[in-house]
Amino acid sequence: MAFVLLLTACGPATDTERSADVTMQTATTTSLRLMSAAFDPGGVIPREHTCDGEDVSPPLSWSGPPEGTQAFALIATDPDARGFVHWVLTDIPGSTTELRAGEGDSLGVPGHNDFGRTGWGGPCPPSGSHRYVFRLYALSARMQLPGTQDADAIASRLAELTLAEAELTGTYSRS
Repeated sequence: MAFVLLLTACGPATDTERSADVTMQTATTTSLRLMSAAFDPGGVIPREHTCDGEDVSPPLSWSGPPEGTQAFALIATDPDARGFVHWVLTDIPGSTTELRAGEGDSLGVPGHNDFGRTGWGGPCPPSGSHRYVFRLYALSARMQLPGTQDADAIASRLAELTLAEAELTGTYSRS
């Protein structure tokens, strides 16, 4: 009888056990939450944060970083324009929980965007409605990369340091 119990315990996981593992992993990786006071998830990004307005970065806040978070990184892209990069911001202090409108670049290390500038470059679609994805990464250490980096240059370092990530998507269309 003990042998049968031992074989059962060492056997493959049941669907219920697998489901519990997935739920546990999901709960751990999704505790980080990213929000904006300027727009709801999937909502319209206000004109002031775009090339048609003052082009200031939107306010962002987050909660639920995992234990051991030492820094954050943020990348904003337009997946409807082949991943056009609007913002790269690294080494945001781990104690930070918000970036006020227009102040994000002063709290971290801004990187190159695809406009050829450093720092925030707001939505500016050539036509139609586009989605803008803000991804926040909770990191186990500061990136401390030399010079001004772009999204591609920090990708491998993000893979090494990321404890959790959160995503917020907004939309914008030009009239």
